[in-house]
Amino acid sequence: MSMRIALVCTEKLPVPPVRGGAIQTYIDGVLPFLAARHAVTVVGRSDPALPPEEEAGGVRFVRVAAEGGPDAYAERAAAFLAAERWDVVEVFNRPAFVERIARAAPGARLFLSLHNAMLAPHRLHPGRARRILGLLEGVLTISDFIRRTAVAYYPEFADKFRTIYSGVDLERFRPGPGPRSEALRAALGILGRPVILSVSRLSPKKGVHVLLEAMAQVARTHPEAVLVQVGSRWYGRNDADDYVEAVAEQAAELGDAVRMVGYVPYAEVDAFFRMADIFVCASQWEEPLARVHYEAMACGLPIVTTDRGGNAEVVAEGRNGLLVRQHHRPEAFAAAIRTLLDDPQLRRQMGEENRRVAEARFGWARVAAELLAALEG
Repeated sequence: MSMRIALVCTEKLPVPPVRGGAIQTYIDGVLPFLAARHAVTVVGRSDPALPPEEEAGGVRFVRVAAEGGPDAYAERAAAFLAAERWDVVEVFNRPAFVERIARAAPGARLFLSLHNAMLAPHRLHPGRARRILGLLEGVLTISDFIRRTAVAYYPEFADKFRTIYSGVDLERFRPGPGPRSEALRAALGILGRPVILSVSRLSPKKGVHVLLEAMAQVARTHPEAVLVQVGSRWYGRNDADDYVEAVAEQAAELGDAVRMVGYVPYAEVDAFFRMADIFVCASQWEEPLARVHYEAMACGLPIVTTDRGGNAEVVAEGRNGLLVRQHHRPEAFAAAIRTLLDDPQLRRQMGEENRRVAEARFGWARVAAELLAALEG
């Protein structure tokens, strides 16, 4: 039986992901499958590039202003929901919205899609968190790390939690140079050179400063290698803060060994993955499970990543990548990168395994099937 489903997005970024964002990409990826079975409305933030309301791909999009912060945004989203009847409402990564949504959509089955440690006591008072969990039919986490962390705080609600790993567009992200990749290499002046790729925001917790220190060591033994760093301080813009200025100075000292690309629209980022030879994620924090791993896997790249948070859930040491357990030590990254630079056969084997795993486990069809199984009950 067809249901009326509302997906309530965060106030940070719009859907579709015209400015990027892991949650927004997740929603965009599953929408065609949900819309094939149900009447789906996406309630998200407004954006100058998108109309306030539209229907596209069989999905209704309603966009409300994010001015005034999360509480004001949640009130606007709830006001829209209150005017209609809903069978299911899924709130993305904002447990603090749930009580408002419950009042606005009485009778709807409520789900929370959890992408970060938003239920941690320092983010949400335990008493309120328990009230919210009591209102929810299910909590869908993007990694076992996020699930275990939340359940450790609230074990009495353990049976409400379920991990649904995210996915990737297996057509856009695929092995081999794409139509723009060689032109991109030429534009960056790195034709014929082994490319180490990092795609992340520029913030201390993402570890770009550690990776740059590692690259200084790699350059001494492998002067032909080049690091291409894609990303900026925040989605959709290239303004600098103290950290961005510091890593820019670090990169400048490395000269021809680094290309700092800055912000790249998500619609164009696949070309960078498809021109690379090695992918590195230098996360210093307890990463929920960075979606760049899926994109690197789909493009058949061997992965070097930190054993932090959920990252290691999709990277098997020695099989499809190398885990850096001393995440704060540049020499540990340098050693892993050198291992892959020195062994083309290992790179190829890991890359082929990554593509195989991506096709088997991380297409959007699988994500949507698991999500539908939860929402349909």
